[in-house]
Amino acid sequence: MKLGAGELAAQLSMLDGWTHAAVRGGTLSKEFRFEDFNQAFGFMTQMALHAERMNHHPEWFNVYNRVSVTLTTHDVDGISAKDIEMARLMNRIFATKPGAQA
Repeated sequence: MKLGAGELAAQLSMLDGWTHAAVRGGTLSKEFRFEDFNQAFGFMTQMALHAERMNHHPEWFNVYNRVSVTLTTHDVDGISAKDIEMARLMNRIFATKPGAQA
């Protein structure tokens, strides 16, 4: 189910570093910075395993030590609880990486 504006605003206030855009029905975006390519790719690999289990796959782009992520739920044409859950998980995993910078 697509989140309403009030619920989205409340959830977004608790998602450190994520921004909302109204494009494509609604998206959440964040750029993660790591010490090097291996750490960035390791983060993507770790998240890919979670994404597959959740059946919710991020849109992302990697250049060397940066991973840019966009979350949206295509089935609801906007942001759902799955996107919020994925963003929280990404933030938690990112926080465990030494030298990681949001």
